[in-house]
Amino acid sequence: MQAEQKTPASWDELLERLGEVADLRGAGALAHWDQATLLPSGAAQGRGHMLGTLSKLAHEKFIDARLGELLDECADYAAEKGAGGDDFPTQLLATTKRDYERSTRVPSAFEARFAAHSAQIYSVWEEAKGESNFAKVAPLLEKTLELSRELAAFFPHEHIADPLIDMSDTGETVKSIRAVFTPLREQLVPLVREVTERPAASNAPLRGHFSLDSQKAFSVEAVKAIGYDWTRGRMDFSAHPFMTKFAPDDVRITIRGDEDEFGELFFSALHEAGHALYEQNISARFGRTPLDSGTSSGVHESQSRLWENLVGRSNAFWNFWYPRAQAEFPSLRDFEQSEFVAAVNCVRRSLIRTESDELTYNLHVLIRFDLELDMLEGKLAVRDLPDAWNARYESDLGLTPPDDARGCLQDVHWFSGTIGGAFQGYTLGNILAAQLYESAQGAISDLESQFSRGEYDSLREWLTQNVHRYGAGLLPGEIVEKATGRALELTPYMNYLRGKFAG
Repeated sequence: MQAEQKTPASWDELLERLGEVADLRGAGALAHWDQATLLPSGAAQGRGHMLGTLSKLAHEKFIDARLGELLDECADYAAEKGAGGDDFPTQLLATTKRDYERSTRVPSAFEARFAAHSAQIYSVWEEAKGESNFAKVAPLLEKTLELSRELAAFFPHEHIADPLIDMSDTGETVKSIRAVFTPLREQLVPLVREVTERPAASNAPLRGHFSLDSQKAFSVEAVKAIGYDWTRGRMDFSAHPFMTKFAPDDVRITIRGDEDEFGELFFSALHEAGHALYEQNISARFGRTPLDSGTSSGVHESQSRLWENLVGRSNAFWNFWYPRAQAEFPSLRDFEQSEFVAAVNCVRRSLIRTESDELTYNLHVLIRFDLELDMLEGKLAVRDLPDAWNARYESDLGLTPPDDARGCLQDVHWFSGTIGGAFQGYTLGNILAAQLYESAQGAISDLESQFSRGEYDSLREWLTQNVHRYGAGLLPGEIVEKATGRALELTPYMNYLRGKFAG
């Protein structure tokens, strides 16, 4: 009988160092969550210093030369464990080495500058959006553009946006994204035109008075039903909905809503809960390591969009939830379920990405992707962004934003992170969500019947087994291949859109 292999001291040291990095990053995420939900308006500068320090400390600890030595020292141990069927050490070394090689290219001083700047511009963006005043934040956005170019320059690249895209969606480039986005646009634009030429469903069921407290309580019940673990999370309000993770057992979501409208709060809750389910169901063994996160923004978005749209906007879903919604919101008693479901799936051109329907949503993403490339390439000056934005909305959607708040200030991404790499994951996620759902339907014969009974365990468990548990241990393409048996393709998504909207 072969003796059990002794764990080398270098492996234990590696895990301890990676755990400390994870703790520092978690503290930074906690400080950012607090900034978005609770921070007093006068505390932004101090929070920026705090975030800068935490980012610098985490970065310095991660790029320490000793960590690089440990990766080399643990190679034989990982290979032996892999040969015995344990992939964790091999996956951890591969992912950490990739991240380490990326991070060692970026100076700690830059990390601190970027984190402090991000905190500052986020605070000013909130004010500028409230005032609908792009000029107020434009100088800081110019600085973001400079920093984004500076960050990209630390890496070899064919296109200046390639390193920024790769940080969010590993392995993707401007070229590979365009190979997907070009045929998508070619098929989507005529489909949108065809559908929007027909009379739109009435949105009357969604208009009325819906108290935020009642909407939140109703959303909590739905999010709990699909499997979000409330002992390891919570839900709060913020200017822009998001999901964040501080530790394996602390995964939080934020929402946004309007008392005069039903939909934004509920569907943002489902969306962010989809992200949270991914993070809550990663293998516990991956905790406090680089594997304890989603593998890419595209795969992450596939989870949020799957629950928000393919499940949450289906008639089967509302077979269970609509009677409960009518009990909670009296105005809904005036409408049949069919009218309500038609309203939440209404195709209507919109100025706001997060409020847009499934069919037109990707046009919003394509606009942003093109504009950020234009800014990075120097074709578009920051000061001209509002005009360029408005022109694209007029061209692509036939709408002109009446103000900056409903124009280029609507999204937080460029005002809290880089310009570049911020948006392509949304559309990649939409495409992948349809492909994953198609495979889940093939494996689970009565999904819609389960939804009609308010049961979601089968779907969540399928997603956990095929996507969630792997965390960042597999590359995005490997996840897609394992879960669906083929590479990412556009056909399931376009079939889904045509079946739902063109029928």
